[in-house]
Amino acid sequence: MTTPAAISDLRREYAMMSLDRHDVLDDPMQQFRRWFEDAQRASLPEPNAMTLATVDAAGRPSARVVLLKAAESDGFVFFTNYDSRKAAELDASGFAALVFLWKELERQVRVEGRVARVSSEESSAYFAMRPRGSRLGAWASPQSAVIPDRAWLEHALTDAEARFSGTEVPCPPQWGGYRVVPDVVEFWQGRPSRLHDRIRYRKASDGWAIERLAP
Repeated sequence: MTTPAAISDLRREYAMMSLDRHDVLDDPMQQFRRWFEDAQRASLPEPNAMTLATVDAAGRPSARVVLLKAAESDGFVFFTNYDSRKAAELDASGFAALVFLWKELERQVRVEGRVARVSSEESSAYFAMRPRGSRLGAWASPQSAVIPDRAWLEHALTDAEARFSGTEVPCPPQWGGYRVVPDVVEFWQGRPSRLHDRIRYRKASDGWAIERLAP
């Protein structure tokens, strides 16, 4: 049997930085962009990778890693197939949770909030920026559906290539973006003795309440 000590170094200490209420900006999206820029400057691999958690009608959660494409004043934007499992659960519940982990900086950001589809115009504008192969793949893949084998998928891609040969690849009707509008955002900074710093923003009637949480 694998022991916990074999999985993680129990002697590790987190001691790179600290985080206090006086260190953070008044708006969580501005604070997020500050940390995101730190992750970019540190040349971390895919700093925009985030875990997206959803829940189905029975309350059963699921999670997967997707890529953040915009962090705007009104929320976090990502794109997917609207026929996928994640999309069905997002549309049904109207809520989502996100987690960013930048372990090299000993930082984590947790987000909770309402979710809604972005406009078709916004989805089409982003889709047009994607590489042609990715655009063709969006037409070929019935995301989350059961398929017989890899050959089936490659044949679907060949069909898509033939269909749009010599023309631009438009945004499929089943493809587009979601915006997670946060009502809770937590910034976590690792600290020694597992006494980590946790600063939480919680949406209030007059703006954002900023609180320190016990680790």
